[in-house]
Amino acid sequence: MTHPLKIRRLAGALGAEVSGVDLSRDLPDATVAAIRQAFVEHQVIFFRDQALTPARQTALGARFGPLNIHPYVSGMADHPAVMEVIKEPEDRTNFGGGWHSDMSFLERPAIGSILYAVETPEFGGDTLFASQAAAFEALSPGLRRTLEGLNAVHSAAREYSAQGHSAQKRKSMAIAEADGLVGEYVHPMVLVHPETGRKALYVNPAFTLKIEGWKTSESKPLLDYLFAHCRYEGFTCRFTWAPGSVAFWDNRSVWHFALNDYHGHRRHMRRVTVDPWPVEAANSGLRRATQTA
Repeated sequence: MTHPLKIRRLAGALGAEVSGVDLSRDLPDATVAAIRQAFVEHQVIFFRDQALTPARQTALGARFGPLNIHPYVSGMADHPAVMEVIKEPEDRTNFGGGWHSDMSFLERPAIGSILYAVETPEFGGDTLFASQAAAFEALSPGLRRTLEGLNAVHSAAREYSAQGHSAQKRKSMAIAEADGLVGEYVHPMVLVHPETGRKALYVNPAFTLKIEGWKTSESKPLLDYLFAHCRYEGFTCRFTWAPGSVAFWDNRSVWHFALNDYHGHRRHMRRVTVDPWPVEAANSGLRRATQTA
């Protein structure tokens, strides 16, 4: 029996608001299955007026897969899988302030992220989401065929370098810079979603370095074209946060961008990131880079 969730679509390309469920409770399997169905179908789903402690957020995330421990951002002392994303009034740089897909720089990238709002600014601080499935489907048949035969190299080396956006110092976040051992991983440029079969572009400006077998200079024109194409307004939706709001997005087919337009105000979020189950990872087609050109 399917749990009677109430689902309201927010935009044509992706996004839906889900009501009729208390995420702080121990949810029955049917409810978890219904949430996952909504997550897969709409690519990003939102909940309002939730009350999630770090322990309850951890328990919620674990219903969807193993939880990721971020290699560069420290988790909470008692809940290492919970990352506190905080911008203090005096901070100038936020975390997540550029289009990206979480954890694509890993050998086994995350399938989803669950972000919970603890404290939100008086204005600003929205998050944008972009459907990479819609972006792929809008390309010409010829370019789609070309991209399906290509792989791209992903790494944290640039974004988490001393000059990278993600590694910049923030008062209330402990973030390590990437060293020379971060690794490079090759993923298909077009990812077939393992649950829907829908194809999506799988490159992003933060972590995609180049196309496998191509020089960086050769890769740049095509990647720049795709990066500009993928953030077209028609592929996006926008979410305005309030304390107790939750977003759960599919990193396999969604980019996101945290707007940094609330200087002088505090924004406090908590994130857990869901990794694939081992069988999902084995069937994903993602693999480590064996050589770089």
